[in-house]
Parts: sequence; C-alpha cells; structure tokens
Amino acid sequence: MKLKKMAVVVVSWVMLLGFAACGASSQSDASKGASSSQTRPATKPANLIGTWKQTNSSSKDEMMEATVTVDSIEINWVKPDQKSLYWKGTFTAPTKAGAYSWTSQGDTETMKKSIMASQDATKKFTYDGKQLTYAQSALGTTSTIRMSKQ
Repeated sequence: MKLKKMAVVVVSWVMLLGFAACGASSQSDASKGASSSQTRPATKPANLIGTWKQTNSSSKDEMMEATVTVDSIEINWVKPDQKSLYWKGTFTAPTKAGAYSWTSQGDTETMKKSIMASQDATKKFTYDGKQLTYAQSALGTTSTIRMSKQ
C-alpha cells in the first residue's frame, strides 16, 4: 500500500513537471509569435507623384500648387482664373523610406518665358514624411513654402 501511494506521488510529480514544461514551451512559443507579429512591416519609399497644394498661404484663394510626375516637378502660382509658372525642373524619386530631399535642375529655358518664374538654376526640395517644402524668393523676400499632397 505504501508503495502504491509512493508511486502515485511520483507519477503526480512527473505529470506536474511535464505539464509545467509544456506550459513553458507553449508560453515561449506564444511570446515568439507575438514578437514576430509585432515586428514592423518593411516600409517603402514615399510616393510623391501627384498634386500638392500650399498649406501655409496667407490667402485661401491664392497659393502655390505643384504637380510631381515620374521625372519632373512643376510649381505654379494659382489664383482664381489664373495660373502662372514658378518652377519647372527635374524630380528624382526617393529610394528609401523616411525623410527625403533632392535638388531639382530647373528648366531655365521654359522659366525664362514666365515673368513670375524663378530664375534659379536649381532648387532644393525636402519631404519630411508629411509635407513637401522649399524656399521661394520674390521681390527680395524668401519664404518657406509648405505643401501637402492632395
């Protein structure tokens, strides 16, 4: 009888340890799954192609508007019933995710024909993940233009 009780206790301890070990491995497997599902998905470079509108204009009717294509950027002064060229130049798409900047080579021949256009040969553009910005100079005043994608 004593031997049976001893056997039951030993078997109980073995089963208890077995369950504890299974529970530990299940828990670690579950935590492994949780950590792998929490890893960040691979981020892609921003797609800047499209229409952008100025967000910091002092007028709701007058603003800068940019059109970005696969290889160019064109910016116009926009007023009701009026559009005037400010910048026309190259666009180089980002190759990595995150903030991005590029120097656009201006189409100076085209810009020469517009009295409102920049006469700069190059212009630096910056994308911070939300806004496209650049410096715009006119009549001796330089402003930072901020644009959001439409």
